[in-house]
Amino acid sequence: MKTTAVRLYGKDDLRLESFELPPLKDDQILARVVSDSICMSSYKAAKQGADHKRVPDDVHLCPTIIGHEFSGVLVEVGKKWRHRFKTGDKFSIQPALNYKGSLDAPGYSYPHTGGNATYIIIPDEVMEMDCLLPYKGEAFFHASLSEPMSCVIGAFHASYHTRSGTYVHEMGIREGGAMAVLAGAGPMGLGAIDYIIHCDRSPRLLVVTDIDEARLQRAAAIHTVEEARKNNVELLYVNTGNLADPVNSLRELTGGNGYDDVFVYAPVREVVEMADNILGFDGCLNFFAGPTSPHFKAEINFYQVHYAFTHLVGTSGGNTNDMREALDLMAKGRINPAAMVTHIGGLDAVIDTTMRLPEIPGGKKLIYTGISLPLTSIDDFEQLGRRDPCFKKLHKILKENEFIWSAEAEKFLLDHARPVDGRFTGC
Repeated sequence: MKTTAVRLYGKDDLRLESFELPPLKDDQILARVVSDSICMSSYKAAKQGADHKRVPDDVHLCPTIIGHEFSGVLVEVGKKWRHRFKTGDKFSIQPALNYKGSLDAPGYSYPHTGGNATYIIIPDEVMEMDCLLPYKGEAFFHASLSEPMSCVIGAFHASYHTRSGTYVHEMGIREGGAMAVLAGAGPMGLGAIDYIIHCDRSPRLLVVTDIDEARLQRAAAIHTVEEARKNNVELLYVNTGNLADPVNSLRELTGGNGYDDVFVYAPVREVVEMADNILGFDGCLNFFAGPTSPHFKAEINFYQVHYAFTHLVGTSGGNTNDMREALDLMAKGRINPAAMVTHIGGLDAVIDTTMRLPEIPGGKKLIYTGISLPLTSIDDFEQLGRRDPCFKKLHKILKENEFIWSAEAEKFLLDHARPVDGRFTGC
């Protein structure tokens, strides 16, 4: 079976190549990838190469397929796994395998398994660790987004507080408390707001900050104050760039008591230190955004650590249960991470998109691996539609859905776009 994939060879060395996959073993599964959403973690792997904790030292000799937020269809199931899976099943994958203590993960570490490919071979350990997850939904992109949503969910479960007068840690955010999400109007922040409002353990007050007014306005239009209020959450959007004294202004919103939970969604020293300074008694600072530099540091007030019991946690990805929760909430219609998606592209857009990801505005960049399409902003569909009937139709579909990517848009694109092995000249 021939596949076309984006492979990592080392620092700043991604290549789009076609090659033969090896014969399928009895304990493996052959799959067709349909969608993959590009994550900042892929950018970090591409920049760090073998220095990345999940990338093999010999990646220059045995390149790996990048992309770990993917979904598709099972094509052939090896004998060992036919009692659990069958040809035609839709799937999603939890990349954090934790197999025998290893950090190896699909999308970083494997030569034949990753999201930016047309066909892949799923190795035995993915199934052994129960990380190949059946997906019953209609749209493939929802399954792709279940992985980033699992990261959001995992971070919420990892936060903790101490039971008054004891040393017992109670896991999770403080229900009915005050929460702040700093730098929270980006794609992952949108997912977090959606989850916070609609999950079973919500705060009383949620303050979302950013310094980008356009991102804040988009977030406020997607996740409205009214919707939050229906779920007993007071939601406030704050542009800290407009505040003379952001720390005191944010603390005042809590009556001066500070926040029970503060999530940091940008690896910026000033943001981390702001988060520390707005914590209340027994406040938990959750450092969500992973930095690129291994030397990233910020100051923490240890007087508060000692006397106010403030503390710090961090997570890198979610686990399988977090991903199952994401899929379940999407299936029930309680969350809709489609709002995270702002750009669409084909497999041939992956290299440029990955390498320039920090500088490309907007939210999630969603890739359909079987098609050829330059990375295109949803906002540009109307203009492109003046000369291309495909984009005209896509714009119409999105206009009827409040300009949010949808199952209908996905189906139309997959039915009409050029295959990745052909040159894109319009749908």
